[in-house]
Amino acid sequence: MKPISKTAFYTCAVRMRDAERENSVCCDTFAEFFMNENGRLIADAFEDEIGPNASTLARHRIIDDLLRRELAADPDLCVVIIGAGFDSRAFRMNGGTWVELDEPQVIEYKNERLPVAGCENALKRIAIDFSTETLAEKLSAFSGSNPVVVVVEGVFMYLEESAIRQMLTTLRRLFPRHRLIGDLMNRQFFEENGKTLHEKLTGLGATFKFTADDPEKIFVENRYRREEKISIIEKAVEFELLKIPKIVLETFTRTLADGNAIYVFQSD
Repeated sequence: MKPISKTAFYTCAVRMRDAERENSVCCDTFAEFFMNENGRLIADAFEDEIGPNASTLARHRIIDDLLRRELAADPDLCVVIIGAGFDSRAFRMNGGTWVELDEPQVIEYKNERLPVAGCENALKRIAIDFSTETLAEKLSAFSGSNPVVVVVEGVFMYLEESAIRQMLTTLRRLFPRHRLIGDLMNRQFFEENGKTLHEKLTGLGATFKFTADDPEKIFVENRYRREEKISIIEKAVEFELLKIPKIVLETFTRTLADGNAIYVFQSD
């Protein structure tokens, strides 16, 4: 069995350390259940990446808030998380029917550390080998016309454009009425702000593959309509994770604010 992605431990460690703070942003008290000695060593290597760590945390909190809003409107909503990693939202949020997909080694480890039986919401974890199996075969049992929210967090930048197009086609076929929540980074942001982090991630076996000039375009071409775009950097400042004066953020760093964001798309 393949080892667990080291980036999963990295993002989990960011949330774990946040939960230890007095003014926690995500309050993910379940994150510590997934950490082991190897995970902590990985986290230590990224301790000095203040900006990326803040962005990772803000990204997670933004999606938390969006999902809470969706669940308040529809407590029975089905939430599908693709590439779930050590996501614990099914345990932290009220309501929802949750479906988590990730590699077999991740699902096995999660089931050992945080069993489904302890979740108050309906939760199904599905193991998928992304290199040999398809989303269609794994998610067909949940297909239908009921509203669905699909979350793809911290994943798109690691995918080839062809893989993204295939994913969107599959999701539209399975879930005619769905919202898609995910983060996108444009090429300028990556070139100006992401190279140092990317070097470390490459050392962990993860390489950015999708950093288009206009990453939103591929979604529009696949008949998605953008409903919201939320700057991760602006939220990191709002959450007091980064200290950037508002006037600076609005002027000199506009490309910084716009280049890395959470998008909410509605399938047309």
